[in-house]
Amino acid sequence: MKITKLICAPGKTGFFFDDQKAIKQGAKNDGAFYEGAPATPGFTSVRQAGESISVIFVLENGAFAHGDCAAVQYSGAGGRDPLFLAENFIPIIEKEIAPLYVGKEITLFREMADRVDKAVSPSTGKIYHTAIRYGVTQACLDAVAKSQSKLMAQVIAEEYGTEMSKTIIPIFSQSGDDRYLNADKMIMKAADVLPHALFNHVETKVGLKGEKIKEYIQWLRDRILKLKPFDSYNPVIHIDVYGTLGIVFDNNFEAIAHYIGELSEIAKPFHLRVEGPVDMGEKAAQIDALRIIRQKMEEKGITAEIVADEWCNTLQDVIDFSRHKAGHMAQIKTPDLGGINNSIEAVLYCKQHNMGAYLGGTCNETNRSAEICAHVAMATSPVQYLAKPGMGVDEGYMIVYNEMSRILTINSQRDE
Repeated sequence: MKITKLICAPGKTGFFFDDQKAIKQGAKNDGAFYEGAPATPGFTSVRQAGESISVIFVLENGAFAHGDCAAVQYSGAGGRDPLFLAENFIPIIEKEIAPLYVGKEITLFREMADRVDKAVSPSTGKIYHTAIRYGVTQACLDAVAKSQSKLMAQVIAEEYGTEMSKTIIPIFSQSGDDRYLNADKMIMKAADVLPHALFNHVETKVGLKGEKIKEYIQWLRDRILKLKPFDSYNPVIHIDVYGTLGIVFDNNFEAIAHYIGELSEIAKPFHLRVEGPVDMGEKAAQIDALRIIRQKMEEKGITAEIVADEWCNTLQDVIDFSRHKAGHMAQIKTPDLGGINNSIEAVLYCKQHNMGAYLGGTCNETNRSAEICAHVAMATSPVQYLAKPGMGVDEGYMIVYNEMSRILTINSQRDE
């Protein structure tokens, strides 16, 4: 079966683009907006509506296959590709990407994904924007699945030699700033991993000695025990501290390890994960820091885990952090890896090298990208999968739970 046409539809994402540089320079909240001028090229305001592009393949039999191009909330920051605006990139997709697929046979997913993921743009001499590679490879996977009358997860499992999960992958739900009300929603829905909590500012959220995180974990622990929806509910507490522990403890890794141990005791009987304890400002230093903190935690018998996030953005980054045991788990931020073939490879690499695989992403994705990543999750079995898009809990949790439930049910019918 051939692809006869490629068309693009501009869309919105489940959150916003935020100018991280301007925020770090002091831009203040004004309701949902930020005051002040943007500091990153491409931004017209510090916060602006997130945009996406649906890439739609028209198949020879008249069917449609599609995926969504989307980029992370903090686009243009930390060496990432520039702000992804539909009007800027639709012409590129129509002019340069369409010839890679239109009139061509639908073959294997890996081969089709490589066409865009490894291609160099003739206009820039560089590989394509991560968001383009992300959305186009989703459409490729959907096209292969439709041509074979299979689930996308089944295509992945067959091409990569994996076994489909027989259970829904544990879902990690993120609260955003509303870490109290949204935690209640997560408990009510029995989220497997919660609440993210967004501890990204020392004075107002973390506390000058980390006391506010301690208070919150104590509250959350008690809240779960009081309101758990069933007796066996035993979620993982996973908080993201955005490097702030490095600020609080002046990058004293011994002190950071000790503090995480204290948090772990407060969280009991629940297991604790701390994402991004430090941000060393560059990759090599970040790897070294997380390696040492993990080592010191293990020496102290601390059973909590630390999660690599900052400076762990690409497939090669995930490989490098895993090789050096820089943390216990790596977040695989799906849009940052470009083609979803790279996210698949990243999960499998982590599993082969005793690194926890957290199939993540961003609040700034779409329902379509979240659903397709659910197929990646069910085919590769990471430790956890992010509820996305958005920060409202209910919508993102529903999207990924329901898609995984459909995959599980359909695949089990096939096995009967």
